[in-house]
Amino acid sequence: MRPARIHQHDHRPQWQLAHPLASLRMTARRSAPPRSDAPSGGAGVRRHFASVVPVLIIAAVAVLSLAGSTGMSWLPLLAVGPALAAATSGPWGVLRIGALTVGLGAAISVHAGTPDRELAIVLSALTAVTLASGLAGALRRRREQVLAQVRSVAEAAQHAFLKPVPATVGHFQAAVRYSAAAAEARIGGDLYALVPTPFGIRLIVGDVRGKGLPAVGVAALVLGVFREAAYDEPDLLDVVHRIERSLARNLGPDDFVTAVIAGYPDADRMELVNCGHAAPLLVQDSRVLPVEPARPAPPLGLRALADEAPSLQEVALADGNQLLFYTDGVTEARDHEREFYPLSERLAVHLSEDPSRTLAALHEDLLTHVGGELHDDAALLLLRKPCAGPAGAGGDAAADDVAATDGIAAADGVGEAVMG
Repeated sequence: MRPARIHQHDHRPQWQLAHPLASLRMTARRSAPPRSDAPSGGAGVRRHFASVVPVLIIAAVAVLSLAGSTGMSWLPLLAVGPALAAATSGPWGVLRIGALTVGLGAAISVHAGTPDRELAIVLSALTAVTLASGLAGALRRRREQVLAQVRSVAEAAQHAFLKPVPATVGHFQAAVRYSAAAAEARIGGDLYALVPTPFGIRLIVGDVRGKGLPAVGVAALVLGVFREAAYDEPDLLDVVHRIERSLARNLGPDDFVTAVIAGYPDADRMELVNCGHAAPLLVQDSRVLPVEPARPAPPLGLRALADEAPSLQEVALADGNQLLFYTDGVTEARDHEREFYPLSERLAVHLSEDPSRTLAALHEDLLTHVGGELHDDAALLLLRKPCAGPAGAGGDAAADDVAATDGIAAADGVGEAVMG
């Protein structure tokens, strides 16, 4: 087997995807109070302020009508109150605002000595706007309920698709971080899985071409085949061949998946098969080194178009070493000056002995770099080989993991979690 070639230059993925599948708020949601409809923090303040705005507008119109000499000229603006309430309140809230509007309009008209015909016209208009706004509020509330149900189904699919990664897997500490470009979607075309097997832990990190439901379907297919093959095939290359054969039967002519498949068969080396994906980053003594493939191979699904077959490379891992896997949503994230995110440099800055803390710091730094909103899914999976403990402890832990779990998919919906 050929050793990995490691270069210290900036890495750019060799194979680009168009826009490849936990979203950011999953951890916060899991730790939130059970009542999901109760506003909290900034969202609660904004909602309260929005509910007060219609009353303030009605009060302002009333003051203008009473203070000025134009009187009735300002009254049509009272309709703004119930119309705006339809965007922030339910139907009963809109009707309460409408009743206040109609009552106040009648009082101002009587005070101004408005003729009965004009008064009837104004009150009829305010009543009609109130009823229409109440209907709009009811329809909006119904759509919000449907959206909440869809989100709950998406969350359930995500938990089935991307099972949580434990803090310790076999010989490694592990952490994962996923950021969806569209947080409401929950899942997409970025994928990852971490599986304890009789042949050591095995993992995959990949990126499906495209977005939306087709990308989710391809990601689910890849993960399903990987979990099965990783447990059955002693040779890591045979795992890759199983995935390739399955994709050849199911993918369209323009579809493909970039991926890194890795295995840890013994206590001192990691095996890697890189199929057109971004090179993992190896951390040795605070140095960050990209593990470039010795022989680049095409993405999964495109082998028929190229003569290169995937090759196995080995990376020596000493105690304290870390290995970061990621998707191109991280390295291709740009700031306002269109500069790429310097992952290698920032990883060296935020490095710690706790993988979850390292990824949390990287995630916050990534959001700061892009100005708070990612335009592509971004996945990070970090393994750290801790310093050796008492003899036999690592082996016992690995055996317990294999006995307890036959497949773990990595996703935190950053908090956190398959993507696109």
